[in-house]
Amino acid sequence: MYNTELYEILLAKKHHAYRKPFDKINESAFTDPTIPSEKRMAIRLAQLFAQETPVFLPGQKIAFIRTVTGLPGIYTDAEWAEISAKHFIHELGYLSNMCADYATTIATGLDARLEEAKAHLEIAKAENDMEGVSFLESAICSISTVLTLADRYLAAAEEAGLTDIAATLRVVPHKGATTFRECLQFFRILHYTLWAEGEYHNTIGRFDQFAYPYLKADLDAGRITKAEAEELLEDFFLSFNWDSDQYIGVQLGDNGQSMMLGGVNEDGEDSYNLLSEMCLQTCYELKLIDPKINLRVSSKSPFSQYLEATHLTKAGLGFPQYSNDDVVIPGLMRLGYSEKDARNYTVAACWEFIIPGVAADIPNIGALSYPKVFQKAAYEHLLSAESFEDFLEKLRLTLFAETKAIRDSVHDLYIVPAPFYSVLMDGCIARARDIGKGSRYNNFGVHGTGLATAADSLEVLRRYVFGDGSVSKEEILDAMKNDFAGQDALLHKCRFETPKMGDHDEHVDDLAAMLMNWFADSLEGERNERGGVWRAGTGSAMFYLRHAEELDASPDGRRKGEAFGTNYSPSLYAKSKGPFSVIQSFTHGPVNRVINGGPLTMEFHSTVFRTDEGIEQVAKLVKLFIDKGGHQLQLNSVNRERLLDAQEHPENYRNLIVRIWGWSAYFVELDKAYQDHLIARQEFEQ
Repeated sequence: MYNTELYEILLAKKHHAYRKPFDKINESAFTDPTIPSEKRMAIRLAQLFAQETPVFLPGQKIAFIRTVTGLPGIYTDAEWAEISAKHFIHELGYLSNMCADYATTIATGLDARLEEAKAHLEIAKAENDMEGVSFLESAICSISTVLTLADRYLAAAEEAGLTDIAATLRVVPHKGATTFRECLQFFRILHYTLWAEGEYHNTIGRFDQFAYPYLKADLDAGRITKAEAEELLEDFFLSFNWDSDQYIGVQLGDNGQSMMLGGVNEDGEDSYNLLSEMCLQTCYELKLIDPKINLRVSSKSPFSQYLEATHLTKAGLGFPQYSNDDVVIPGLMRLGYSEKDARNYTVAACWEFIIPGVAADIPNIGALSYPKVFQKAAYEHLLSAESFEDFLEKLRLTLFAETKAIRDSVHDLYIVPAPFYSVLMDGCIARARDIGKGSRYNNFGVHGTGLATAADSLEVLRRYVFGDGSVSKEEILDAMKNDFAGQDALLHKCRFETPKMGDHDEHVDDLAAMLMNWFADSLEGERNERGGVWRAGTGSAMFYLRHAEELDASPDGRRKGEAFGTNYSPSLYAKSKGPFSVIQSFTHGPVNRVINGGPLTMEFHSTVFRTDEGIEQVAKLVKLFIDKGGHQLQLNSVNRERLLDAQEHPENYRNLIVRIWGWSAYFVELDKAYQDHLIARQEFEQ
């Protein structure tokens, strides 16, 4: 580690001493209902940045730290209530889970983007496009606001005698970056501004692809050594953690700062490079929850990449999360993405596949609960079903009705304008329209939760109710409604004696594949109100807890209120034969058709990683998953005993990091429900 003092300041949160709350004295300037929303956003950003104080920490090389906390809304309560009554509001209403095109602005500079906006403003005025005029004026105001704060940082750096920071800020963000350090600093300013504007789950994208040319040029010209580049990168990684406690999420750590490494370029060639490798190493050295590392691989990736990545998994951060180019790229093309754009995919906050700069997709607009569909079909149709096939048809129709209800619930979508974010999206300035109005791709994604629970429940019906007749329809329905009360033998039979998804049982795996195909079929060919497609997925997000809380017991032996497995994973009490059988089961289904995203999640006891042989075996397992056509995988290095002790003595485990559903967090900062779920997951020891 190059700057231990800076690192310790971060861990001790000493930089919080510079913070102060947002001064609302001029709040009326951006809550005035007569002012267009996009202008109110620009005014609020200007007020926030005017209150920011330039701060430089000891030895810091990448500047910009938030010193003003809290961000008041731009709408009055009455206004927001009226908007909400007329429109579908996704989550908080602000733009989220997207990836900006940072590369273009980093290369050209904000001065050039400002002139571009001014030129299009004149065109909009000439065409009497008042909506365009309002948007472009807001974009111009926002760009100017960023430049003003950067100039204040420059002046403060010069006054403090910080010549290296000052030299960088004399170039960026006004002009395009010419060095690796300028690239990193420029990115920090842009990313910092997105959060300040009010957007959330602002993902990082393919950092090693757009930043590597600057690094390579510096190294080739002798302007920098590899060690100096590593020091800059370390400082850059720290920057994602200075303000992250202010970022919105379901839990602390759920902030969406996902960084994608590796994968093919637009020509289909592997693009894993020196910077990719340096990012893995820097993450290992720092052991922080941000940035959240993702790695694109394929059947062509050399085994050395898997080994390097598995060394990072050993650190216990839940990084990297793997995505398989061989499956994801064709899957995205099947949904209508061009080959060029599909090859450039990254992930949103967790694991949803998105395209930087050109997509206004909302990849988490809804969630299908497979067990809910099963419960509804069982309660309404099981007694009258003449055969297993008859029940399956009723189940299929119930699933189709459920996804239709999800689609029908999304109408008149409203997104709070994002004028500065729009500057970083392809074509918004030229179109004179906010990114919230749409882009090249406007697709909606739907998660699929509790797949294993539903498939395992179907196997109980197939095997015992419609098969050998050892369990009656009435018995299974009574168990569901009364939580197996007085049915201990049946509970044991269903929960522990019946094959589960993850056991590599052909019947269960086929049932899961059938459900996945139905999910994809139910959305295929459907268009949303913005002309985009609907994408089925394998992720759960937080719904593995929320959806489960809504249901009675299920025939697989899940008790009332017990959680599902997270994402695309076995149920919590499915004690499989080992990781190989899990991989066999979870590469069986048509993951290329449910390609919204959502990884198989596996936990390995930390002792597995103690030796080089253990690390190599895990790396081989990851490669096997990819070679067998798995789409996405995340691994946890865990120790149940440590987690239990951390619950009892949190003061001793402040820096203990774990992987949740698509992001990593400090264990002791999680709600107990999430802690308990993590402890309950199956832990492989070899």
